[in-house]
Amino acid sequence: MAFENQDTVREIKPKNRRIMGAGGPDDEENRWPPWLKPLLKERFFVQCKLHADSHKSECNMYCLDCMNGALCSLCLNYHKDHRAIQIRRSSYHDVIRVNEIQKVLDITGVQTYIINSARVVFLNERPQPRPGKGVTNTCEVCERSLLDSFRFCSLGCKIVGTSMNFQKKNKSARASMISDSEDSHSSSCSHGRLKNIKVQSFTPSTPPPTVNYRSAKRRKGIPHRAPMGGLVLQY
Repeated sequence: MAFENQDTVREIKPKNRRIMGAGGPDDEENRWPPWLKPLLKERFFVQCKLHADSHKSECNMYCLDCMNGALCSLCLNYHKDHRAIQIRRSSYHDVIRVNEIQKVLDITGVQTYIINSARVVFLNERPQPRPGKGVTNTCEVCERSLLDSFRFCSLGCKIVGTSMNFQKKNKSARASMISDSEDSHSSSCSHGRLKNIKVQSFTPSTPPPTVNYRSAKRRKGIPHRAPMGGLVLQY
């Protein structure tokens, strides 16, 4: 009976391991809502093609249920009872208010800003040429200056920075950079030692200049006339 019970034991397949939380490609895709990536790729603040004659034809709305592109205020009449959010702009970059996005998305780790008395987050990255002086914390993706309590400067950077592929790539890049710097340092040091050896071995020191006092020309002195006492007068 003991052998029969052992035969009935079923092996856990890899598919069941992913369901139990071991991780896999499906978990990477299901981490974010399906509307987030299309939202970040969408182009806002363009003229609506359906309501071009209206003065409210600027597309600054997005329907999270339909995910059919940027919408103007008149387009929302066809999206009643849908989840719609409004996109705003700050310094030519798209932002969204925190009180709207935090209802449908976890924005932990993304730095927030206060613009026009409202707290907002940026949709996509805004790289900086170089961090400011005294900056101790930067975005893990685009290296923009951040406060110490945040990891990312935008929603797009959080998607990239929390993916498994980015972490592996980042670690390997850092390792290669450290290896290259060590190799370059060791090669420069060895090159410097070889250069010093060559200079000490094959380059003779410059002898001090020698002066031949016999052949050196003496400067003539100032001529002096004979005194009047030595003059002989004849009468």
